[in-house]
Amino acid sequence: MNIHEYQAKALLRSYGAPVSDGRVVLKAEEAKTAAGEMDGPLWVVKAQIHAGGRGKGHFKEAEAGEKGGVRLAKSVSEAAEMAKQMLGRTLITHQTGPAGKQVNRIYIEDGSDIARELYLALLVDRQSSRISFVASTEGGMDIEEVAAKTPEKIVSFSVDPASGLSDFHGRRVAFALGLTGGQVKQCVSLIKILYKAFVEKDMEMLEINPLIVTPDGNLKCLDAKMGFDGNALYRHADIMALRDETEEDPKELAASKFDLNYIALDGEIGCMVNGAGLAMATMDIIKLYGAEPANFLDVGGGATKEKVTEAFKIITSDPNVKGILVNIFGGIMRCDVIAEGVVSAVKEVGLKVPLVVRLEGTNVEEGKAIINNSGLNVIAAENLKDGAQKIVKAVKG
Repeated sequence: MNIHEYQAKALLRSYGAPVSDGRVVLKAEEAKTAAGEMDGPLWVVKAQIHAGGRGKGHFKEAEAGEKGGVRLAKSVSEAAEMAKQMLGRTLITHQTGPAGKQVNRIYIEDGSDIARELYLALLVDRQSSRISFVASTEGGMDIEEVAAKTPEKIVSFSVDPASGLSDFHGRRVAFALGLTGGQVKQCVSLIKILYKAFVEKDMEMLEINPLIVTPDGNLKCLDAKMGFDGNALYRHADIMALRDETEEDPKELAASKFDLNYIALDGEIGCMVNGAGLAMATMDIIKLYGAEPANFLDVGGGATKEKVTEAFKIITSDPNVKGILVNIFGGIMRCDVIAEGVVSAVKEVGLKVPLVVRLEGTNVEEGKAIINNSGLNVIAAENLKDGAQKIVKAVKG
């Protein structure tokens, strides 16, 4: 789960990290009051969406001379006007794709003088199963661009959970960032704060880009992005309260309410599979035979008829779907339960695209009988290869 910048900064502030003063604006008429609560002389007006590249982004139907989703204002009235211009409009960045995201929240923040821009992140390194730090002197840029063009400017290392974090880790980051004098001590303190927040709140990613050095030599977190482990949210009611459902794909949101593992993709063949590994293999073989999957969907091993029905409805709600492949290998999951769910869903929402069903494993004969006796126009498949070939042929002709 991701949260907005202003929420991330509030969390950092509660742990003692240095961040600027700011106000969130949800309604245009609140913008002037919010900006007036800060002294200036510079205000930063930031669109709040769950995507990076806001400063370089652009709004749909942008007027001539209009800037991106991060703007500098030199007066309260100018900051308020900028906030009004952004609210309710669609911001397009390299991370949102061409569809963009609607801006429903604005963050107005005190401006900061900048001497240097740095990059700092914490993340879960799945290769080492440890928390890793990533630091670079090239702050303010996309870290992917830095990695591609100047990888030698990125320093990365992990923390051994047996020995834990020490001042040494903070000094290592400070030296990697070229900090000197009192800045090193500040960096050591900041690293402790960030690591504590990361562990206590079960984060997956914490990115400070940029981490700035002010002209008077102090460190400040000028931007912040946070991602949290969804499997741990049950023990963080305070983080769950920060969830902004308007930022999430409606289909993924609906799936989460039924404990379905669903990720929307850009293809034309909808997939319903049990087991993440089999789902990945199904997506791969669809691509192998010349088509693209429209989603990743793992119904899990304990799916009920109702969950399967909801899964089918979510797939068919995607207008890009031109065909559906149901691929079930019954182990814990029974083929007859899947078949009942598919039949129930088709009768409820209708079937307007080709449907290929491959069943194997527990209660497979019962499942096939349910499908065959349903009267539905279903294409049966004997195995995964056969199923992939048939659905691609049905969609592509």
